[in-house]
Amino acid sequence: MVKRSRIVAFFLIALLIFAAMGTTSKGILKDIKLGLDLQGGFEVLYEVKPLSGEKITPEVLRATVSSLERRVNVLGVSEPNIQIEGKDRIRVQLAGVKDQNNAREILSTQAKLSFRDYNDKEMMTGADLKEGGAKQTFQDNKPVVEVTLKDVNKFKEITQKISSMESPTNVLAIWLDFEEGKDSIKDTASQDNMISAPAVSEVFNTKKVYITGQFTVDEAKELADLLDAGALPVDLKEKYSTSVGAQFGAGALNDTIFAGIIGIALVFIFMLVYYRFPGFIAVVTLSIYIFLTLLVFDWMNAVLTLPGIAALVLGVGMAVDANIITYERIRDELKLGRSVKAAYKEGTKNSLATITDANLTTLLAAAVLFYYGTSSVKGFATTLIISILMSFITAVYGTRLFMSLWVNSGFLDKRTGWFGVKKKNIHDLSEKMDLMSLPTRFDKIDFVKHRKVFYGISIGVTIIGIIFLLVFRLNLGIDFTSGTRIEIASKDVLTTQQVKTEMGKAGIDIDIKDVRPAGKGNTVVRTVGVLDKQEIAELKDHFKKDYGAEPNVSTVSPTVGKELAKNAMKALAIASIGIILYVSIRFEWRMAVPAVVALIHDAFFIITIFSLLRIEVDITFIAAVLTIVGYSINDTIVTFDRIRENLRFSRKVKTVEELENIVNVSIRQTLTRSINTVLTVLITVIALMIFGSEAIRNFSIALFIGLICGVYSSLLIASQFWLDLKIRELRKKGPLNTAKEKKQSLEGQV
Repeated sequence: MVKRSRIVAFFLIALLIFAAMGTTSKGILKDIKLGLDLQGGFEVLYEVKPLSGEKITPEVLRATVSSLERRVNVLGVSEPNIQIEGKDRIRVQLAGVKDQNNAREILSTQAKLSFRDYNDKEMMTGADLKEGGAKQTFQDNKPVVEVTLKDVNKFKEITQKISSMESPTNVLAIWLDFEEGKDSIKDTASQDNMISAPAVSEVFNTKKVYITGQFTVDEAKELADLLDAGALPVDLKEKYSTSVGAQFGAGALNDTIFAGIIGIALVFIFMLVYYRFPGFIAVVTLSIYIFLTLLVFDWMNAVLTLPGIAALVLGVGMAVDANIITYERIRDELKLGRSVKAAYKEGTKNSLATITDANLTTLLAAAVLFYYGTSSVKGFATTLIISILMSFITAVYGTRLFMSLWVNSGFLDKRTGWFGVKKKNIHDLSEKMDLMSLPTRFDKIDFVKHRKVFYGISIGVTIIGIIFLLVFRLNLGIDFTSGTRIEIASKDVLTTQQVKTEMGKAGIDIDIKDVRPAGKGNTVVRTVGVLDKQEIAELKDHFKKDYGAEPNVSTVSPTVGKELAKNAMKALAIASIGIILYVSIRFEWRMAVPAVVALIHDAFFIITIFSLLRIEVDITFIAAVLTIVGYSINDTIVTFDRIRENLRFSRKVKTVEELENIVNVSIRQTLTRSINTVLTVLITVIALMIFGSEAIRNFSIALFIGLICGVYSSLLIASQFWLDLKIRELRKKGPLNTAKEKKQSLEGQV
């Protein structure tokens, strides 16, 4: 008897959830903060240097951050991100700032005001001004800055002294960030930091003083605000910076969203066609997963970056994996002859441990990436962590809730075809078959027999890879080598000579490392040296005037480049150690070692391909490698989990042939899942490669290579390596007792 109330409950729950999603999605998307790579803006990492001999303490850093926050308020940036990093660094991220050159100047200028005589002797400083007493006003219909003095008598004495001097020495020059030994009123070539130098012909006995100059209203207001914000207590040196024009940001956002929609839509179609009714349930829960991920992201007030969107799209593939593991197991249980209800019960129960292990190991890699990542990479890791958690919740609880309503309604009792299982493949319970004896479409393939060939292929590729790396080396980007990266928007790709000409027009003389196309007519230029903030400002102004858009400019100092490379190696090492420990505890060390060998094999293969094809290796490449580490171990865990289960069915293994059979059967049983999982993730990656932003193209290529390699290593390297280690144990210890739990009976499972 069909319990229609459960089916009605399914549609009511689904209707309520999708109604809530439909009414709130627009607001959530509107509230999510976009990173500077999606709306334009700039990011800079400062090294904090003392002005004199004092030390940089946490108190000094906090005071500097407060001063920078007051300056950012001058710029009108709504949600700046200013963070202390380490013992002497501050990272500033300003997304959406319109005038990046002006923003960089306001942030880094020390804003130390000084009043000096003709001999450059300091008469007064900003400390003599009343706090918060500066404002923009007008004098003779011209914009000026009015400041309020603390001590009227001091200013009276100064003006009395200077007014008694002969012209042209009777001047009181006003400087902003005067540099001893460089700036001088007597040298017209060294007056860039001088605001004005009015002649003093009378004594002033007033609290109000006017700073005059060739100001516009905005410039006068900006100077007043800067004086109110106060001078920085330290000197700031740029170690790393990146800027993205609004045009580039909007284009990257649109391209990546379009790629994501295509990728996710293709995944939905695949799930519907291959898994049928369970595929429909997966589409429902995956839609909820996307909504929940964005909702949590909004609640966290996190910043969504370009790699973050990629992580969200890739997260769909991971969420699909949890569904595929469950559905494939339900299919197996149906083929054994169990009823739909019994198959559902056993399938969901036995797949839970596999899903948990697979997600936890990937979560470990994401956590390491978050800890060692910077800016956009940290954003990618944040989104990936949220995606993993949300995919687990929706796949384990959401999918099971919806499926249980249909299964327990009785509607699916005689409809095994709705699960994609043909009646001819279903065995009778009387046959008393178990998973080990269940036939698969891959039964004719002997994976174990040729394991030495697979070893040989991997060893050969490794040797070739080492040679390639020694000969060609990696094409390291500025993230690891230092320098400047400039992305120019133009109708046609510029030649090296054209770039040199344009740089010359901008007054910049610097060695160009290479010039290459970057899609849609854009040109990427890498230089050997690091441009300073003044050169960056001139470069941006020139290209905006001649090409209609500011170029994206990123700079990395040699110190930061070395740190990024060092942190990348640390991240890979820690992730590997963590995985060894986890797999050793959950499985055994003989599975942990092959798992790590497989993931190192995958990482090295990606590095080799990038070296051979001369693809640029930037910071997102590390994110891609660690993501592949997560996916690779995910696939390996699923295979090992089935090996462990089949070992328990065997109870006691006495011969090498039995071990080989267990590995062969386990690979055959999980092969469909491995193919389907990597296929769904590859669909999204290919969509990102073809339709996504150029900024994550290399990231997508690395994922594409790594995913294919990951399936190969999980099935043909890790499992075979475990087999050889287990054979050695068998020969050393004799028969292996593997029956840690009783063999399950099929009786009564109707």
